[in-house]
Amino acid sequence: MNDRRAHQHAAYGRDPYDPYDDPYAGDQLAGARYDQGGPRGGAPVRRRRRRRWPRVLGAIVVVLLLIIVGGYFYLDSRLKRESVLVDYPGRVADTPGTNWLIVGSDSREGLTKADQKRLATGFAGGRRTDSMMLLHYGSGGTSLISLPRDSYVPIRGHGSNKLNAAFSFGGPKLLVETVEKTTGIHIDHYAEIGFGGFVGVVDAVGGVDICVKDDIKDPKAGLNLKAGCQTLDGGQALGYVRTRKYARADLERVEHQRQFFAALMKKATSPGTMFNPFRSVPLAMNATSNFLVDENDHLYDLVRMMWAMKGVSGGSGVTTTVPIGGSGSSAAAGSYITWDKAKASKLFGALKQDQPIPQDVITK
Repeated sequence: MNDRRAHQHAAYGRDPYDPYDDPYAGDQLAGARYDQGGPRGGAPVRRRRRRRWPRVLGAIVVVLLLIIVGGYFYLDSRLKRESVLVDYPGRVADTPGTNWLIVGSDSREGLTKADQKRLATGFAGGRRTDSMMLLHYGSGGTSLISLPRDSYVPIRGHGSNKLNAAFSFGGPKLLVETVEKTTGIHIDHYAEIGFGGFVGVVDAVGGVDICVKDDIKDPKAGLNLKAGCQTLDGGQALGYVRTRKYARADLERVEHQRQFFAALMKKATSPGTMFNPFRSVPLAMNATSNFLVDENDHLYDLVRMMWAMKGVSGGSGVTTTVPIGGSGSSAAAGSYITWDKAKASKLFGALKQDQPIPQDVITK
């Protein structure tokens, strides 16, 4: 060891004859044999490189989280909102479980004149209720109940009339109030979709598989279907849930509406849709821009609703229509139907207690 290095070792209290105590010996020992001061076995000593993959992985996770969170809030902001679930004198108190009023309106918003002609929707303005369903889920199971639009019920300030007239008289607010007072069930969430939104959502998932019992031909609904299982696109699906070309007219139509909406939600929540960006992204964009909800509803509420309806389609829930008692007519309402008061009371009483619906009130 030269004098300069010996002097430095002496100055800093190091042994000038110990190569492991030499600050300058590191580079010389790397790769040296054991008898030359290297490690045992004579294998070269490799310098460890700092691993960067944990930081890279962490950065990727952060970016993905930002995309997911940002995407959620973006989609949530696209929902159309309206103050629907408002208090009124004598409003039905909160009931167990979760209750949705799901409304299909005949709004042509977003449809061009060519679209309206192609889909045979007509050219009427405004929006009226074309279908109404009550979705309940809780400890008593999941139930999807059709509320026929021709049901004759009392409407505040307008005497008795058809249920869909409540929507015409006072929009969603009066409709919710009428449903709550008639059923005794507190509505927690509201969802409404028009013709254009319905078509867009069905097309976004690549169509919905439906088994048609008999041939259906209805020029007024733009529908011409053959019997058998098939995939309906948006236009065909709209005609299928609108047509009254059945032996029992509106009563059979509401059965098909429940059948189709449950099948649609099942398709929308399937792995083939959820994990396929070519379907999940268009579905999310269409659904959030076309659903109208209450001002306090959010995207996660809609997702829960979709999963609940998926259960109905899978056979784990009950799907039925309010028990019908008879029919009649009046100068104000025209032809209407009435509910079987005893059976309807039993059905809604079970839902009010979040209990399973008794089999004897389920419409076959």
